[in-house]
Amino acid sequence: MAVIVTEKAANEIKRVLTDQAKSDGTVLRIGVKAGGCSGFQYNLALDADFDTAKDEISEQHGIKVAVDKKSMLYLDGTEIDYYDGLDKRGFSFENPNVVKSCGCGSSFQA
Repeated sequence: MAVIVTEKAANEIKRVLTDQAKSDGTVLRIGVKAGGCSGFQYNLALDADFDTAKDEISEQHGIKVAVDKKSMLYLDGTEIDYYDGLDKRGFSFENPNVVKSCGCGSSFQA
């Protein structure tokens, strides 16, 4: 498996890349970092650098996606979508590896 970026999420990333005038080599870096009340937090960033020895690289819906191999242990099978509604707006993560998440939904355990 891998990390899956939906078409709607990819379109939002493309909009951000255009708005910020990022170069064609810019990738969406997806990872996890220690933090929050449950142990890990998701991390999304735009990055000009990637290393094929350390990162898993894919192209999805016209964007390049990089996930470092350590984060992939926690993210394998995760679907990233974009929600834009009246009540909230942002990226959502559907991660089959999560065993527990905090009450506010900003961190998880895997």
